Amino acid sequence: MLIITNIYYIMYKNILMAAAVLLAATACSNENEWSGNTQVTDEKTMVPVTVHVSDFSVSMEDMPGGATRGSGDDPAVTRATAPALTRAASAVADYAGVKAITLAFYNGATEVYKTTQLRSNNTTYTTFGEFDCSLPMGSYTMVVLGYGMGPNNEDVLTLTSPTQAEYTEGRVRETFAVTQAVNINSTNAVDISATLNRIVAKVEITSTDNRPASVAKIRATFSSGGMAFNPTTGLATANNGFSNTVVLQNAPGGTCGILSYLFLATDEQTMDVTFETLDASDNVLYTKTITNVPLKRNRQTTLRGVMFTNSSTSGSFQVETDWLSANDPINF
Repeated sequence: MLIITNIYYIMYKNILMAAAVLLAATACSNENEWSGNTQVTDEKTMVPVTVHVSDFSVSMEDMPGGATRGSGDDPAVTRATAPALTRAASAVADYAGVKAITLAFYNGATEVYKTTQLRSNNTTYTTFGEFDCSLPMGSYTMVVLGYGMGPNNEDVLTLTSPTQAEYTEGRVRETFAVTQAVNINSTNAVDISATLNRIVAKVEITSTDNRPASVAKIRATFSSGGMAFNPTTGLATANNGFSNTVVLQNAPGGTCGILSYLFLATDEQTMDVTFETLDASDNVLYTKTITNVPLKRNRQTTLRGVMFTNSSTSGSFQVETDWLSANDPINF
């Protein structure tokens, strides 16, 4: 009798265990059931995304008296008489000033995707300015940066978030940016257009006297502004100033100058600009500080005067501002 009772007890335990396993399996299968129009699974559905970096308006006007500039952001500038040049509504692929484009998507502070196209390396793109990628469904902040680079790609722009980017190597180049919200809430392919805006101020320092053979470089120092910026606002994230040194490319004996770009802490900002002429060993030959120089984003200010003598009778520097009118971007 005791043996029979034990057998029934064992069978009862086995039935309870089987029922528990069945309930657990049912609960697990419910996790993969449809919820509305979206299936909730452990794996995220990837959605194809295409981004077109749209045309932007570019106005390039020579300063009074004329100037001939090299292509892109060649640092050497030789003064010469030339007609004014205006380019409007230039496509990214057609505007030589943009040498690289970085596209990134952020979910909050988390970087989900980032890639860079280099104009000089056609293995990084099929069409310069067009991107194809895949993202999980969700809400994102898209950041697109277009920027110049030196002839050997020595200038490095590092993007770390929608609110932080910085030139970590080399010097600041012509820079364009846009950020926008992107919501992917279905499995349908997403097509996005982004229009870039120029966010740097430009400073041209030019000589009215001829460059002696002893001068090999020019160093420009800005008392404010910076090399780091917020891609969302286009404003500098550091306002402590910086210096950059440019090796002159044109031959001695003629007038010359350099171009510099920087990020401002406000849309318009006034600061002191110091330039120094250097020999090949970086010894300072001549130095000059121009105070209260007005700068503005997407505008050029020119400083013009005697650069290669310390004589106080050689005349003072003049400040000229080229406040280019705003141009409406053309989208398609």
